[in-house]
Amino acid sequence: MGNSEFKGFPKISVKFLSDLAKNNDKVWFNNNKETFTTQLLQPAQLFVVATGKKLEKIAPNIHADPRTDKSIFRIYRDTRFSADKSPFKTHLGIFWWEGDRPKMECPGFYFHLEPPNLLLGCGLYMFSKPFLKTFRESVVDKKSGLALVEAIKAASKKGKVGGKHYKQTPRGFDAAHPNAEYLLYNGLHVMTETKIPQELYSEALVDYCVRWYKDIVPLHKWLVEITKRA
Repeated sequence: MGNSEFKGFPKISVKFLSDLAKNNDKVWFNNNKETFTTQLLQPAQLFVVATGKKLEKIAPNIHADPRTDKSIFRIYRDTRFSADKSPFKTHLGIFWWEGDRPKMECPGFYFHLEPPNLLLGCGLYMFSKPFLKTFRESVVDKKSGLALVEAIKAASKKGKVGGKHYKQTPRGFDAAHPNAEYLLYNGLHVMTETKIPQELYSEALVDYCVRWYKDIVPLHKWLVEITKRA
């Protein structure tokens, strides 16, 4: 990457993902691997670093690691247990996480480019078993429960809040508790999806994303504090 700075994703990066969706096989990918590397992966690495620097202001311990399988999800699909044997993902996924646990056990900020749409997300997609217990205790705690409700209220104005999974209130908890709805969650996240904005093609993409992430930061900080106690 050298001393290069992020200048946006080239338009050919979007075309590459669109074409990959129509030609999801190893021969086509290998014939177009240079385009993947130079027009999608390398700009993504610069984007990880540039956005990470801005995120440090709202999430001081953020991890912004431009390596594949760190902040940048690998494009190769794990097809071992899937009926879909397509070898490649047809999107670019990026994650900046905060915490000392393994990446997917930490809350963070997500970027998902899948033509013709761009999705931004924040939260923790699925709780580990130890964290689920701490989360539930925090949901019904007077102080942290109130903070959670306020954080979700703010986040719901900027995107769709998700994570509800269970049908019944877990054993040992009161189904009549004001926050009982959140006891049914096995993850907590908020997402917004739009058509690809013009900002994707310039350095303005960094501020475009960080502005949205800032609006969701109360929920992020709540989850960070809970992970410290799990």
